[in-house]
Amino acid sequence: MRETTRVQVADGVHLVHGSDTNWVVLSEGDAVTLVDCGYPGDRELLLRTLSELGHAPEAVVAVLVTHAHNDHIGSAEYLNRVHGTPVYLHEAEVPHARREFLDQVAVGRVLRNAWRPGVLPWAVHALRSGGTADVRVTAPEPLPGASGPLDLPGRPVPVHTPGHTAGHCAYALPGHGIVMTGDALVTGHPTARVEGPQLLPIMFDKDRERALESLGVIADTAGDIVLPGHGPVHHGPVADAVSRARELAA
Repeated sequence: MRETTRVQVADGVHLVHGSDTNWVVLSEGDAVTLVDCGYPGDRELLLRTLSELGHAPEAVVAVLVTHAHNDHIGSAEYLNRVHGTPVYLHEAEVPHARREFLDQVAVGRVLRNAWRPGVLPWAVHALRSGGTADVRVTAPEPLPGASGPLDLPGRPVPVHTPGHTAGHCAYALPGHGIVMTGDALVTGHPTARVEGPQLLPIMFDKDRERALESLGVIADTAGDIVLPGHGPVHHGPVADAVSRARELAA
């Protein structure tokens, strides 16, 4: 069952369900870190939910990106261009955000899988929401700092989780027991046949073997709340969520 559009998970931590993709708002006073930002077609919802939380767009001091697929960076260039918001990613994902290459499921592969339940409606929605639009980020930056918490609202800790893309990065909030898993671990998707912790269908991953290995990195965060890139919030030990995802992928 779908949650409401905006879910408060902890003080200063809100998960927002876009049309098909989630993002997270980390608030500290008047300042905000935005983790992902949905499709281009989600921009009105993005700005509205910021406003409902009492924030103007210029309050966003940084956009942290889990990975540079269109449904996660749809408003990143807009925020950078209009409000000067820096856009940070893992260093391996920076050229992907600039669209020096595109590690995104190809239209042909989607068509070959169109017979699977949910794939065709998802594809139509993706196209209408800007799934093939040019959303390259002109000046993406590698994550600031060598390791540990970032000096940004929420103090998120980057966790490199390659597989879905080479530079995919989750973000942990150790003080809250929260891990924002992007597409390295989801709890639902329009093309998925089951609900609950799982990997995305294999057609979406660049390297399935590395995606499976990265589940272990997520388990090591030792949290008990998962904020996924797709699907509802998951409450319970992250290690248990990882175990279920592995079972489903076997």
